[in-house]
Amino acid sequence: MMVDKQMAILVVDDFASMRQQVMEILREMKFKQIVEARDGHEAITVLEKTRIDFIISDWNMPNGDGMSLLRHVREHPVYKDVPFLMLTAVSDKKSVIEAVAAKVSNYVLKPFNAVTLEEKIRAIFGCTEPLWEK
Repeated sequence: MMVDKQMAILVVDDFASMRQQVMEILREMKFKQIVEARDGHEAITVLEKTRIDFIISDWNMPNGDGMSLLRHVREHPVYKDVPFLMLTAVSDKKSVIEAVAAKVSNYVLKPFNAVTLEEKIRAIFGCTEPLWEK
């Protein structure tokens, strides 16, 4: 199965450098539509105005953390099925169980690299082909 490189991706992180890192990796994979938000509240505003097909979000952020955003997305009739990848330094068992219970699509521990991010995206979308352009 192929991943749609035209899908709209929302990258949410309170650190601009982390958003830039994730967006650069996505651009290297040739994704075309990438939107960013500084926190969960800003992400909800983006979701209200823009069709989003995939969310990549940090967990720990002021003004609306990733778990609150995930719960909001899963409870929303329009976005409840949007794939959601959580990026986080939080790795304790209780937190992982909480994220899984809230129906996170996948989980990436920080620090991470481009290969790990690609593996998680491929797993979410059931893609067997590499996302890197040859």
